[in-house]
Amino acid sequence: MKMFIKSKLFLQGLAIISATAILFSCGGSESTQEVKVDSMISNPHADMAMAKTDSVMPVVSHAEATIANTYPDTAVSGTVKFDTATGGKVKMVLELTIPSKANKNVAVHIHEHGDCGDSGKASHGHWNPTNAQHGKWGSASYHLGDIGNVKLDGKGKGKLTMETDLWSLGGAPDKNIIGRAIIVHGGEDDFKTQPTGNAGSRIGCGVIQ
Repeated sequence: MKMFIKSKLFLQGLAIISATAILFSCGGSESTQEVKVDSMISNPHADMAMAKTDSVMPVVSHAEATIANTYPDTAVSGTVKFDTATGGKVKMVLELTIPSKANKNVAVHIHEHGDCGDSGKASHGHWNPTNAQHGKWGSASYHLGDIGNVKLDGKGKGKLTMETDLWSLGGAPDKNIIGRAIIVHGGEDDFKTQPTGNAGSRIGCGVIQ
């Protein structure tokens, strides 16, 4: 009787070990695999982009992002170009076209990770290396990714130009914007709600390269 119980326990242990080995060999849960695949499809170089933002990079004179819609039912297109300017500043020229948002304001932010997967959510939150409160650019407190609102005309076209010495094209992670994401929101930033500005869903995304 004792031999039978020991044999049964031994076989049960083998079954548990085998099941665990199979689970790990399959890469974990199904939901984890789906998130990773979605992220890779949206931006196959996401891992490389995130690695760049965490290390010192060579400084370059030009970078840009091509913005595309994150939802199939909302057309979003645009470009954001960054160039070195006098005094060590970075000049940004942002152009957007969102026909469904004609005559409205939409918020634009730099987000932490250069990954447009999961409808832009994979970019995580606003880029905020100084751990400041969210707010309007140039106010008492704001994220370095708090670009602000872009006013669109009757055709849904808008443009925003700005210069700052708080960004760099390469260099140390606390100033470097290359490898991060530009996110376009469906609503207007109220500059008050923490930490997002209550700007709505992420309808457009592009990675600064």
